[in-house]
Amino acid sequence: MKLNKDYIIQVEDMTVAYQVKPVLWDIDLDIPKSVLMAIVGPNGAGKSTLIKAMLNLIKPISGSVWFNGKTYEEERKNIAYVPQSGSVDWDFPADVLDVVLMGRYGLLGWVKRPKAKDKEKAMEALKKVGMLEFADRQISQLSGGQKQRVFLARALVQEADIYFMDEPFQGVDAKTERAIIALLQELRAQGKTLIVVHHDLQTVPEYFDYVTLLNTEIIASGPVSEVFTEENLNKAYRSTGQILKR
Repeated sequence: MKLNKDYIIQVEDMTVAYQVKPVLWDIDLDIPKSVLMAIVGPNGAGKSTLIKAMLNLIKPISGSVWFNGKTYEEERKNIAYVPQSGSVDWDFPADVLDVVLMGRYGLLGWVKRPKAKDKEKAMEALKKVGMLEFADRQISQLSGGQKQRVFLARALVQEADIYFMDEPFQGVDAKTERAIIALLQELRAQGKTLIVVHHDLQTVPEYFDYVTLLNTEIIASGPVSEVFTEENLNKAYRSTGQILKR
């Protein structure tokens, strides 16, 4: 694969299958630096599978992924991941501050204890997501939207260059959604690259500047103004029988 320094992430020839059924087929995807990108498509399109395969959480049958021209293992300290809220064991006995501090371990190394500076960074992140007053609260006692904010704070303290987020607006109220998207747009303005699995087509033009339309294969990928068209949407959602209009 010829690496292109214009792209912070490059995916080539990725195929993922569960048993014998392909979930993703021959994915080629180039993502430029400093974009806030939505991955959209119908249920079962492979959206979450795509980011998990890129992050080595699922092993593809074939393909390669490069971050700044390096493998995930080489670049993992610069990559943060916010999973779906429903995929996390929220009964784990930890308070909010402990969960956020976990985001510092990649910088500290697992054998080192967090220092005052790390706790300060964690408290700053909690303040940014509006959860500072919950620092001592057990995570099992939080609402869905509050849990999502805590995981976002954990990603923030990693001080990463690349952020992957799987349905960060799922189960949150409108106020929380607005707060999260404002924070993501602020990170993009700071030069960060953000890849977000998203399901609400109505908010794509408002929230994102880049979009990838996916339905097992890449339908289109590029600036929202160019590829988020009625034609591409109907190609992506054709298998659902929906007729979509912008």
